[in-house]
Amino acid sequence: MSARARFRQEDVTRALKGAVAAGMRVGRIEIEPNGRIVILSETAAPTADRNSWDDVLPV
Repeated sequence: MSARARFRQEDVTRALKGAVAAGMRVGRIEIEPNGRIVILSETAAPTADRNSWDDVLPV
């Protein structure tokens, strides 16, 4: 039996639109197991390890 999601897509969409409307440049969205939606700004998002494709593909 599968567990029911603790958030809906519209919840994420609403949070994202609100952050963008407030002037935030979104870098990452995290959804915790309890359904909490965390939006990190572009400058606060931790940088991942670089690989050779980072120089080829735009971020």
